[in-house]
Amino acid sequence: MSSDLPLSCATLPLIGVNACSQRLPEKHPFFIVGEKYVRAVSEGAGGMPLVIPALGDQIPLPQLVAQLDGLLLTGSPSNIEPHHYDGEPSAPDSEHDPSRDATTLPLVRAAVAAGVPVLGICRGFQEMNVALGGTLHQKVHEVPGYRDHREDKTTSINDQYNTLAHPVTLQPGGLLASIWPHEADVMVNSLHGQGVRDLAPGLQVEAIADDGLIEAFSVQQAKRFALAVQWHPEWQWHPDKGVGEFPFYRAILKAFGDACRERHAQRLATQQSGKQTTVGML
Repeated sequence: MSSDLPLSCATLPLIGVNACSQRLPEKHPFFIVGEKYVRAVSEGAGGMPLVIPALGDQIPLPQLVAQLDGLLLTGSPSNIEPHHYDGEPSAPDSEHDPSRDATTLPLVRAAVAAGVPVLGICRGFQEMNVALGGTLHQKVHEVPGYRDHREDKTTSINDQYNTLAHPVTLQPGGLLASIWPHEADVMVNSLHGQGVRDLAPGLQVEAIADDGLIEAFSVQQAKRFALAVQWHPEWQWHPDKGVGEFPFYRAILKAFGDACRERHAQRLATQQSGKQTTVGML
């Protein structure tokens, strides 16, 4: 490749994907991220995925954020430890990942402040709310007035993710409505037990389920794209799926990718300008 080719044409936006910290049965501890999220970044958003290990304060956030063009926050079997939002102690059957909490919650705040585009999915949706000052229902299905938003675990994984469980209403004038202007009510999958109780200050509701539960929000004063959804748009890009089945999901990933490319181009232009200034001073 010619060295004269602009960097923005030669490289992809670098998009972080946060990992979980898990000890598999009778195995060593692992940092784990689902392939579907990595493919959502690579194929859905058109970026270069960078898996971020759950190392807590061992990660130099300013250095990491300065290099990122985007951040995708993944779903997970685990829940945020409730002390992060002054919640009641968890039920004994609740799975936690304190290393992920220690990594992702400050990372969310740093990324939003730096203007890094962020897309939160499921646990990532909950992490964005908690990181910015919100609270959660630990068991939505036990809260009067709300439906059971959990998946049917007696069915196959494909059925759990492919089932359009309930509609969400996109809020007029919002980011999500601009991404998907075709219809106000959209069917989505549903695979979560927790949900927003109190929305963090500075967040704007983007979609509401038919039972009133907040299903998507954006960060009002974010410098760039900062959206979180409770459903799973990444399943569209799972290796077992075709590309034509869920255009709404695909539109979300594309909009995220477009914002990442914008930051990437600006970041590289700034670097190039700095190099030219340095050369001019020699």
